[in-house]
Amino acid sequence: MTDITGTVAKIDGQANLVILRRFAATADEVWRELTESARLERWIGRWEGDPRTGHVTFFMTAEGDDAPPAEYTIHECDAPRRFAGDTAPDAGGWHLWFELAEDSPGDTVLTFGQRLDAGDDVGSIGPGWEYYLDRLVAAHAGVDVATVAWDDYFPALQPAYERLVAAD
Repeated sequence: MTDITGTVAKIDGQANLVILRRFAATADEVWRELTESARLERWIGRWEGDPRTGHVTFFMTAEGDDAPPAEYTIHECDAPRRFAGDTAPDAGGWHLWFELAEDSPGDTVLTFGQRLDAGDDVGSIGPGWEYYLDRLVAAHAGVDVATVAWDDYFPALQPAYERLVAAD
């Protein structure tokens, strides 16, 4: 990967990093990739707990065994359309969201976003989400996610993401 796919958009008056991915799948299928713990674990991590309580514990298994679990608060869960939630302050306090829209039957666009707060290191955040979303695409396609190499994203995409935020 050499080019960034993310943009910065103002949403409700706040800057958000927004990245799109397209799937030859229904919104229901992509929703499962993003919300079912076993499917999430194939490309990023798993969650434990009861999401009906509005809280789960997320384990970033793609980062190795030493990544600490993060508490996650679910603010919106409108299957298979929209999800939004926050990581606990000790895990960065990130507000993450995604929306799914079918362009046509069996063709879904994922719009993934993270609200950007002052001091966020977008030069690391942007390449990180590019990497994980490409792992999602690979997992959904049945491709070994290990074929998606971190070194292709960071530090290669860091300067472009830093310029993107500087231009905002």
